[in-house]
Amino acid sequence: MGRFLRKGVLFTLLFAGFAAPAAADPIVLFLIGIARDMVIKHAVSRIQERASQPALPDPTLVYAGTSVEHDHLRRLIDDSFFYLSDGQRREIFDSLHAELSKPKNAAVRLPMIQYFAEKALTVRAAQLKLAQLSWGEKQRLAAEFKAELAALSDEDYAHLGELLRSGLLPVPGDLNQLLLAAFEAR
Repeated sequence: MGRFLRKGVLFTLLFAGFAAPAAADPIVLFLIGIARDMVIKHAVSRIQERASQPALPDPTLVYAGTSVEHDHLRRLIDDSFFYLSDGQRREIFDSLHAELSKPKNAAVRLPMIQYFAEKALTVRAAQLKLAQLSWGEKQRLAAEFKAELAALSDEDYAHLGELLRSGLLPVPGDLNQLLLAAFEAR
């Protein structure tokens, strides 16, 4: 069909360019008209075929009951938690993917994804905003952080220290170093 269509288009173009309408043979005009009709019918059938195909994602690539693809969730994690290593981001995806794949979570799958997406985007926005702070503003923030440390329980204080030392706190690297210095100076 495609080969025949190409020949028809070529035939149409050749004769349309060489034959003057007034001097054209009626048979040639008839053949050109047929070729033109074939091209139009083919284009219309392709448009109708595309319109009739549902735009549903591949069910093996989405979480059941949602239209969220696994790769979209992976990209969200990579974009929102860019301060983490590849392994740490993969670990987040793997654990979230495991929970979303459990049949018992079918009823809460979409709300889980929405909640995670909101939190991930909030972390990303905070990261970007903190990265725009001047050095003086970051030092002032670290001083306020140091003052707030006194209100933490020993358990929370120890947990915060682990987060700062491992770089898991969602703050830019230079601010993390300032906060860690304030933490250790307590």
